[in-house]
Amino acid sequence: MTSLGRLWGVGVGPGDPELVTVKAQRVIGAADVVAYAEKRRGSSIARRAAQPWLAPGQEELAFAYPVTTGETDHAGGYDGALRDFYDDAAARIAAHLDRGRDVAVLCEGDPFFYGSYMYLHERLAARYETSVIPGVPAFCAAAAAAGTPLAKRDDVLVVAPGTLPADVLAARLRDADAAVVMKLGRRFDGVREAASLAGVAERGVYVERASFEQQRVAPLQQVEGEVPYMSLLLVPTARVEPAPREPGRGSLSVVGLGPAGAEWLTPEASAVLADATELVGYGPYLARVPPRAGQRRHVSDNRVEMDRARHALELAAGGSNVAVVSSGDPGIFAMAAAVLEAVESGNGQYAGVDVRVVPGLSAMHAAAARAGAPLGHDFAVISLSDQRKPWEVVERRLDAAGAADLALALYNPASRTRRAQLERAREVLLRHRAADCPVVVARDVGGDGEDVAVTTLGDFDAARVDMRTLLVIGSSTTRVIRAAGGRTHVYTPRSYPAS
Repeated sequence: MTSLGRLWGVGVGPGDPELVTVKAQRVIGAADVVAYAEKRRGSSIARRAAQPWLAPGQEELAFAYPVTTGETDHAGGYDGALRDFYDDAAARIAAHLDRGRDVAVLCEGDPFFYGSYMYLHERLAARYETSVIPGVPAFCAAAAAAGTPLAKRDDVLVVAPGTLPADVLAARLRDADAAVVMKLGRRFDGVREAASLAGVAERGVYVERASFEQQRVAPLQQVEGEVPYMSLLLVPTARVEPAPREPGRGSLSVVGLGPAGAEWLTPEASAVLADATELVGYGPYLARVPPRAGQRRHVSDNRVEMDRARHALELAAGGSNVAVVSSGDPGIFAMAAAVLEAVESGNGQYAGVDVRVVPGLSAMHAAAARAGAPLGHDFAVISLSDQRKPWEVVERRLDAAGAADLALALYNPASRTRRAQLERAREVLLRHRAADCPVVVARDVGGDGEDVAVTTLGDFDAARVDMRTLLVIGSSTTRVIRAAGGRTHVYTPRSYPAS
């Protein structure tokens, strides 16, 4: 009884015979049958790439594509025509395998990356011994031809077909750090529109017939008219590697991490953190930044802000690219003010340091969003901590904000040793607010222990409030409504009644 033959899926790369792997060359030369798809005019890029390794006496099995543009008179349409094509090709290959003949199916690029071979694999691999040899994908050859890095470090690379609707493709391009769009051809105008909608057209690179003698590389915005199917769009990373710095010419970025996990981090902040050589911050905040090779971390206690700021500036003055991390937004009761104060008091020793502040989502905005829109009109932000200012100042500001009928976001409302201040704040605000004034008690928003409750100024439980809690206290116009599913929304109307 004749044993069955072996099926090989062989990636031959983008077209240049010199990009066919050594293993692929060996398998092609040893196969009894070499199969490949070709256009109806009889040309096959895959066969041309493999031609130097075809052996005398080998049988060649060519399959002519019934359709290449989506236009067909097949009763089942484009999908039906291709389904019949692959069914017929699989049957013809199976006839050779059943006779004990090894078949190498050639595939442009990589067999499992938008490759034609995969449809034969789905039909045959369960019945025959099968091996797949990877090949160089076209987009890798295109990036090499363009001479541009495609993705760096933690970049997310998106590969999408140009057949997607322009608005859908634009959304994919907008969310990616770098991207490849395959299969342009007649969809080129839609792809160009998508790139423009996503704001990436300026850095788009058009590559045609990568690795061929006739290859063409051009900026996307310079390409007009029809383009061939064998073309693609590269959207390389926008990340720029920091230039080496001289002593005294370092940089310092104060970066807001947002109130919780990675989903609260902005793309700008993420890029700045990735480029930094030195990370400085309070331990729990630094722990939220993924480790990266080559970066050094400088951990300090939360109560030594000025020492931390000076240490970061000294590192930057020595030529380092420093990121000081801060929870929430760094400019709201956080490290940005400490760094700038250290610069001012440094008597010019940090004059060569480039300092910038990278904003983050603030805790008050996150807490307000969880409740609805309690800060929808004029509001004030006050810290109840009296460690850096006298309590008399805090109380005077609470009284003024209450008299002005401003909604309030209260940071640092209470700690283990500082409990009486919150009760005193309630007393001050009750001079100007009704006891049923809405209050949002938001604890650990975005974290594992998130708890957001809606109560009133007269009834909220001060014992449940700690340093991980933020309070939002409404004005006289703030409203509470019950929405679908029993959800409670708190909002302050954007209009205010005339006096």
